[in-house]
Amino acid sequence: MSENNQTVTPSSAPAAKFGGKGINVAIVVAAIVTVAGLVLWGVQLTGGLVQTGMRNLDSWGLYITCFMFLVGLSAGGLIISSVPRAFGMKGFGGISKVAVWTSICCTVLAIGFVVVDLGQPLRLWELFAYSNLGSPLMWDIAVISIYLVLSVVYLWATLRAEAGKVSERALRVVSVVALVTAVLVHSVTAWIFGLQQAHEFWHTALLAPWFVSSALVCGTALVLIVVVALRRAGYMELAQENVVKMAKMLGAFVMVDLYFFGCDLLTSAFPGGSGAEVVGMLVSGPLAPFFWVEVIGCALAAVVCFVPRLRTNPLLVVASLLAIVGIFCKRVQLLVGGFQIPNLDLPGPMTSATVTSWESGMGAAYQGMVYWPTPLEFGIALGVFGLGALILLLGLKFLPLKPAENSH
Repeated sequence: MSENNQTVTPSSAPAAKFGGKGINVAIVVAAIVTVAGLVLWGVQLTGGLVQTGMRNLDSWGLYITCFMFLVGLSAGGLIISSVPRAFGMKGFGGISKVAVWTSICCTVLAIGFVVVDLGQPLRLWELFAYSNLGSPLMWDIAVISIYLVLSVVYLWATLRAEAGKVSERALRVVSVVALVTAVLVHSVTAWIFGLQQAHEFWHTALLAPWFVSSALVCGTALVLIVVVALRRAGYMELAQENVVKMAKMLGAFVMVDLYFFGCDLLTSAFPGGSGAEVVGMLVSGPLAPFFWVEVIGCALAAVVCFVPRLRTNPLLVVASLLAIVGIFCKRVQLLVGGFQIPNLDLPGPMTSATVTSWESGMGAAYQGMVYWPTPLEFGIALGVFGLGALILLLGLKFLPLKPAENSH
């Protein structure tokens, strides 16, 4: 049978199309970017975090923004994979293993961004030796560790089930546990911010479900992009109806996420509300570019997903990218916005190491963006993403992630 024949079964998709020179070049490029990131991280460790754009009054920046974003990507990927099996539903044409692998890669990257955010990573052991179990930070560390282990176990169980070594019932139990953990991991990440009463932008009960909806958006979008790319590369065969199903899901998730955003904005901006300053900061203030990119980009993504005539694979990839960029912009708004409004009347001594643009006083410091990454931060972040690309490509090349004949 010709390898170009449209009736080829998923298991017989030729590996040579994907495992040739192209993927080897991509692996080398990803490895070079990773090494460059490690070198820049060494520079940061040598000179300290004062080389970054972070300061005392805005102590989190690009690294923690990427951490939040990647936790969402990972949770979304695992949810897409585990929901059909957990509820006995028809799946998406055997994409489960690819979705779980992307989830694992994103989780590793999320942990990597936490590590590079530490000024003294060699003191990481103190976090466990002197841990405060009442802190949401410790909850997050625990649940992300469990989540990573469960993701690996879920992928292993899926592979063993295809070989007849694990029963469908056992695999369904693992998928249910993985699904619960995926929802919990993003909820706990949201509580790190939402339980801080001192920051007006963060302190809302809506934050945890909002994080979960955002995870579903960007996780589904990422899986859709990867699946379309792998199908085009000859790595897997997938019926277009499965792509359309994922596109419809993406559109629904985007609308739910925008609905949550609208509810939050209405509550804050309603006459007499205490959050009018927050809404002004988003709509027309320093964070307005990120706000409008998110709203317009996600709205366009939903239109593409819901209009049948627009649901071509190229436009679906564009819509997915718009959704991912929109959720990243949301993370920027959340993290930087939490520091954008000063919550201290007496911040203490003002120096270049404590406050951005401190020379002209607090008023000038908060006129524009209180934080912007330095080139060093961008370089290190690129290196971490290079590591993720390297892990993803190596898995696609060497792990048996292609759909089996009995995949559904």
